[in-house]
Amino acid sequence: MYKLLKSLIDRLTALLLIIVTLPITFLTGLGLLFQNKGVVFFLHPRPGKNEKVFKVIKFQTMNNKKDENGNLLPDEERLTTLGKLVRKISIDELPQMINVLKGDMSLIGPRPLLIEYLPLYNEEQKRRHDVKPGITGWAQVNGRNAISWEEKFRYDVWYVDNISFLLDVKIFWLTIVKIFKREGISSDTHATMEKFEGTKE
Repeated sequence: MYKLLKSLIDRLTALLLIIVTLPITFLTGLGLLFQNKGVVFFLHPRPGKNEKVFKVIKFQTMNNKKDENGNLLPDEERLTTLGKLVRKISIDELPQMINVLKGDMSLIGPRPLLIEYLPLYNEEQKRRHDVKPGITGWAQVNGRNAISWEEKFRYDVWYVDNISFLLDVKIFWLTIVKIFKREGISSDTHATMEKFEGTKE
């Protein structure tokens, strides 16, 4: 029953959060507008439920600086000053409320990852796409970027198998706690999270 109501709850909650956080969203967008020379939002294709591709909307927290060979510099070198702050308090996720309103995403679910990762998943890991991706999820409140990819996927699949209203409420409040504690934002070796290169046997 909850799975049928989840989409409606998502949209109503997202609309409420958009209204409540509008001042923060406006001020953040204004600051990024000046720092990024007119670029405020970052749109990137991501696989959603059943691997259907959509464009995720986030604040632009990194510049596009490249090395002498034309390759993008590492994340930690491209994060702007304001971008670091925006990521630290997770404001960069606010524009994804629009994705929730559109029905591309849920408030709670496995995070939408890169399309290039799709061929690298094993059969168990692919099950993370049996539900809509979320702004936050079970993996995020259990380590976020500070845990390994394998651990993250195990948490994602566990969520798919145990989805419920009470679990979503628990994840929602744990997410708020994590934001205030600023836990799990970075991995041990990267400013964000190192790329997934497939499960190592």
